[in-house]
Order: sequence, then C-alpha cells, then structure tokens
Amino acid sequence: MARKRRDEEVVEPPADMAPQACWLCGRPLGARVEWHHPVPKSRGGRETVPVHPICHRTLHAYFTNTDLERHAEGGIPLASNPDLARFLKWIGNKPPDFHAPTRKARA
Repeated sequence: MARKRRDEEVVEPPADMAPQACWLCGRPLGARVEWHHPVPKSRGGRETVPVHPICHRTLHAYFTNTDLERHAEGGIPLASNPDLARFLKWIGNKPPDFHAPTRKARA
C-alpha cells in the first residue's frame, strides 16, 4: 500500500484511459500519479494537477509554498529556476515510472 501525505493523493489511472501528461515535465504518466496544488492549499489553492512522484518531490525541494504562490500569481514559469530547468532537461528522456532519490535544494 502506498504511503500518502495529507496533501497528496496516489491513484492508479484507469486502464482504458489514454495516458495523461505530467504537469511539470510533460512526460506521460506511469502507474503512480500524485496530485499537486499549483497554488498551495495553505494559500487558498483548490486546483490539482497530475505529476510524477519524482517531479512532485523535486518541486517541493526547490520551492516553498510562498514561492509556488508567487510563481502562480505572477505567471512566472517554474522552469525559470535554473536548478529546476536542469532537472527537467535530465528527466526528459526517462521512462514514466523512473524513480531516483530527490536531491535537496542547495541552501
């Protein structure tokens, strides 16, 4: 059984459904899907988007809830962060269910 935090959901996509794309990296989703709030729930966000677990962990390693809120409100692409841009380039050719330890952001 998959472990869940309060702010994430792990779901299995229906077998008859065409694979969706990850909100962050754009790759097809695999067997595990997590749901991310582009505007954090703590900041009033209600919308959720599907992401890979590795993409979700990377987002939260590089951005605080305040950062995520500023990016969403200002229309600033998250990929403007050089560390996240480097991650997106690296993850771009990996299979949908690829997993690796998530690095912590440099202080």
